[in-house]
Amino acid sequence: MTEDFSVPETVAPDGRDPDGRTDRDDIAQSDSPAEGGDGGAGTSTRAARTALSALVAAHAVSQTGNVVTAFAVPFYVLALGGSGVEIGVAAAFATAPVIIGGPLGGVVVDRVGHRRAAIVADVVSGASVLAMPALALTVGLPFWALLTLVFVGGLLDTPGQTARRVMLPGLTERAGVRIERSVGLLDGSERFAKLVGASLAGLLVAAVGPIGSLFVNAATFAVSAVLTWVFVPRDAKAAEAEAGVEGAPRGSFWADLIEGARFVVQDPLMRLLVGLVLVTNLLDAARGSTLLPLYANDRLGGAAALGLLVATMGGCALLGNVAFGFVAHRVPRRVTFAVCFTLAGGPSSLAFALGAPLPVLVAATALAGLAAGSLNPILATVELERVPEHMRGRVFGLINAGAWAGVPFGALLGGLAADTIGLTVAFGIVAAAYVATTLTPLTGGSWRLMERGDSVDQVRNDRS
Repeated sequence: MTEDFSVPETVAPDGRDPDGRTDRDDIAQSDSPAEGGDGGAGTSTRAARTALSALVAAHAVSQTGNVVTAFAVPFYVLALGGSGVEIGVAAAFATAPVIIGGPLGGVVVDRVGHRRAAIVADVVSGASVLAMPALALTVGLPFWALLTLVFVGGLLDTPGQTARRVMLPGLTERAGVRIERSVGLLDGSERFAKLVGASLAGLLVAAVGPIGSLFVNAATFAVSAVLTWVFVPRDAKAAEAEAGVEGAPRGSFWADLIEGARFVVQDPLMRLLVGLVLVTNLLDAARGSTLLPLYANDRLGGAAALGLLVATMGGCALLGNVAFGFVAHRVPRRVTFAVCFTLAGGPSSLAFALGAPLPVLVAATALAGLAAGSLNPILATVELERVPEHMRGRVFGLINAGAWAGVPFGALLGGLAADTIGLTVAFGIVAAAYVATTLTPLTGGSWRLMERGDSVDQVRNDRS
């Protein structure tokens, strides 16, 4: 596979794309802008790069809004005199929509259009967030109403993210950018938003209170919607896919959902990826949501040490993400994925199990963050290669739901483990389970389909 690999479109049996162009025609067309061809081609490439930049920026702004919500809502609950249980319930209402809205919203994304779905998701999320302070300052915002608005806002958040990710390949191809790099940029923008958003949210809540910060939060969703509406064009190929493949009649909503689920279940690599990420997310939830805060409180002196570790993880993950985008096309995916995944969870968990001093824990966390920066770009690129364009919304939604399904259980299991077997043993179990799980891609089999040539060749054979 060459360095100029791009996400394959549907391939006809004779080796031509549906529009009649051969692969050689595609290569010539994609190379012309980079070679400084005619002014029209150069203008088209610049417009595509502007659209790609706008999509990445919209994603970053929208994710920043989500972080502000995650900070503001608990403090509002506390201001109402709420208990820790009520804060946990609010967090559950913010998480549950990912599992529900992922698969159901993914079908909607495929049916109504990717660009339209991204804009509508931002508008609805912004409106639900704006309703919180508006009600609180007028007729009042009781706890049940807060939960309802948090749930509604989160219900469309995952479909909006999915829609932006589905639009990425077309913009990437027209902009003359490698798909690995653009995926890395999108994931890096999300990590950057979470890193900056946490600091911004803390300052906002401290300065203007949770109600005032929610007004600012609503504005972020409006900015994201405007960026997508003004700068991101509607993809003609995506429009054809939304209408049905080669003029085929559109099935029912549930038929589309079943079709997506059948693809995930029947694709040998997708099954493995969903299972792997489900287990590691469960372990991450146990470690990050429960074990790590308890460890910081008991042995590291409190929240300041926890903040240092979280900031180290986030900053190094962002750095690793950006750096990996420049070398992703040169390294073997499967081995890189397995090694980096193991480094992202194994050594750092072992350091906590051994009771290492804080400087060692920071170093281990930095290593974990740098390694984690490569994971999502590899995952997203493989998914974009293997999933047919007209099914990406529903399939990505199902994959996200599967990946998040273990998160609530992980947090619960982490708490139970801390109370029964202790923090040291719990971290040791997490380290061992993480290493055993993340090294499975090295066993071969269907994991070999992660590589560029194997993955694309099978996809093309399946579509012939």
